[in-house]
Amino acid sequence: MRVTLSHVAALVATPLLTSAAPPLEVRQSQQKVTIDLTKKYQTIDGFGISGAFQRANLIVNLQQPKQREVLDLLFNTTTGAGFSIVRNGIGSTPNSNKDYMNTILPKCPSTPAEVTIDYSGYVWDGKDSGQLFLSQRAQEYGVKTFYANAWSAPGCMKTNNQDTNGGQLCGVSGATCRSGDWKQAYANYLVAYINFYASAGVRVTHLGFLNEPDMSTSYASMQSSGTQAADFIKVLRPTLDRANLTSVGINCCEATGWSIASQHAQQIASAGAESLVYAISSHEYTSRISGTMRTNARVWQTEYSDLNGGWSTAWYSNGGSGDGFTWANTVFNGVVNSNLSAYIFWEAVQDRATNNNNNEKLILVDGQTYTVSKRLWAFAQFRVVRPGATRVGASGGSNLKSAAFANTDGSVAVVIINSATGAQNIAVALPGYPSVQAWYTDNTHDMSAATVTVGSDGTAAASVPGRGMISFLFKKSANGTAV
Repeated sequence: MRVTLSHVAALVATPLLTSAAPPLEVRQSQQKVTIDLTKKYQTIDGFGISGAFQRANLIVNLQQPKQREVLDLLFNTTTGAGFSIVRNGIGSTPNSNKDYMNTILPKCPSTPAEVTIDYSGYVWDGKDSGQLFLSQRAQEYGVKTFYANAWSAPGCMKTNNQDTNGGQLCGVSGATCRSGDWKQAYANYLVAYINFYASAGVRVTHLGFLNEPDMSTSYASMQSSGTQAADFIKVLRPTLDRANLTSVGINCCEATGWSIASQHAQQIASAGAESLVYAISSHEYTSRISGTMRTNARVWQTEYSDLNGGWSTAWYSNGGSGDGFTWANTVFNGVVNSNLSAYIFWEAVQDRATNNNNNEKLILVDGQTYTVSKRLWAFAQFRVVRPGATRVGASGGSNLKSAAFANTDGSVAVVIINSATGAQNIAVALPGYPSVQAWYTDNTHDMSAATVTVGSDGTAAASVPGRGMISFLFKKSANGTAV
């Protein structure tokens, strides 16, 4: 973790804990939450954002100290949201007009490539629509998960000979092209992109080759079924392995909604490619997350945001879709009720002009000024849950949603949403962890330090406002690793 003066100030400001038990009358009104470390569920890969479609350039163009402040808001694990995943778009467009992401292969070969990658036709601009800068800065904060995701293959590799308006990858089942089979060429293209990032000091850890393949759009898009995706996965996996990229996980297939993603998962399994996939990936636009997906792979929610409604910075406003409280429940539902290993919001930042200044961003960047939505602080409440954590059992309390996670450093994170209209006193039973901190968010607080009382029986107690959210971090000792 990158230590700054702000970290020191935050630690100094944290209230001291007391070992005295709360008064009996307070204890009687407490809502008790019990943690069961023996009940183990999914592994958490993290929570993330994207700077795709040149949105990252909004951060690149900010002057100091504004640029550092926005980066802190996104990645600082003490004062910001502590995001641990960056999702980058792999460009396929020959130019950077509008907000398009440019390709690294501006001039396609006339015939498909062989197994060996020929770099003579590739062009790397060292910027990647601002995404390389964002990735490098994120890495300075300790981010280690970088998800490279292509919306489409280059046009010459597709049935419609363009990277826009759908079309399919030449060579997958049902997609025959006069120019030949381009599966290997596309796999080489993706490996080249990964290697360009590696040359700039950023290791891509996960790779996706489709985005919303169940629809066709006027911007970069490529259609595919799960069966067709499996055809390509069987080429992509060995191509990555030959390039010494065995640790890069393949994600598929970025469906527009949960129901279609579930179909993709079944089709990939039926085609014998499930073992080659790291995670089944889904969005939530056409169908929301519901239940658990039938797959042996991990499951990531890799894109969702509020595309409707005007820009909102509210935490709770009659349950509006852009509210922070709504988003707290959305992320909680995915992680706890559907066993997601990762949840990635769509855009980290966006300007005022794009899409009528809606809520598809966490931070509004308007020239050299910025405004933060409460959605960011909903994600910040999950910053106590670090990559590699295991979700464990949590239960109890009225009008409470509770989740617990055992971090790899030995600490335990407990995230609780208070659905009641009034404040509640919460007691979390977890003996053996005498060092406890807590932070809460509501209409007037943003991940503010809460006063925690630790009883003689090891129960930690704190108050959470009505329709508020609180996160506890339990450690074995006061000298434990900070989060």
